[in-house]
Amino acid sequence: MGLVSGSEIEQRLSRLEGWRLSQAGELEREFKLADFASALAFVGEVGELAERANHHPDILLHGWNKVRLTLSTHSEGGLTEADFSLAGEIDRRS
Repeated sequence: MGLVSGSEIEQRLSRLEGWRLSQAGELEREFKLADFASALAFVGEVGELAERANHHPDILLHGWNKVRLTLSTHSEGGLTEADFSLAGEIDRRS
């Protein structure tokens, strides 16, 4: 699959809404939903997208309405096209 280079990461990040590069070098975005039920439904929708892509983010539902998604390709040791592609799919859903 191949890792995305540092300069390319910044360029791709600029095309994504609300995503940032974490200190660990992963793509991360926090979503604030209307309530707990909406946050839980959002997690389910992200899960469906992830299954279709066969690429699974770390998902943290916290507070009563916040969801943090973290993407990286563990098998490659960093960020790949799969991470940016799934982030874009999630953006189109939200």
